[in-house]
Amino acid sequence: MAKNNRQPNETAAGTNVQKVKKQNQQAQQGQQFAEEFASETDAQEVRRRNQQSQQKKK
Repeated sequence: MAKNNRQPNETAAGTNVQKVKKQNQQAQQGQQFAEEFASETDAQEVRRRNQQSQQKKK
């Protein structure tokens, strides 16, 4: 009979459950920021300003 050497917060494969939960939470927060930033950005306005900036350089 094999002895169980797992920690209480590990899966049968040895994955640290708490670490994965933390990584998932951090990834979700990063995604929320990206979505929020994208929703507030007017791409056409940015292109127009970039074009004006390039023209001023010339």
